[in-house]
Amino acid sequence: MANRWLRPEVYPLFAAVGAAVGICGFQLVRNICINPEVRVTKENRAAGVLDNFAEGEKYAEHFLRKYVRNKAPEIMPGINSFFTDPK
Repeated sequence: MANRWLRPEVYPLFAAVGAAVGICGFQLVRNICINPEVRVTKENRAAGVLDNFAEGEKYAEHFLRKYVRNKAPEIMPGINSFFTDPK
């Protein structure tokens, strides 16, 4: 019975779905743990709306966003420049 469902053709599908579930899980854990607008404990929820702009700025301007801010939106810039830039 397992041979019928686990064919080699479905392994890439399992990998793609697994990667998507992993990315979603990472984002959920990231939001619960370090997002300044998410409050899990009852004491924090009772505080109401906080004006914590510094903490929000720190959350929004993370390392990856700072790193790619001035980069060209290319996947393989070396290959792109090889085929498009004149010698």
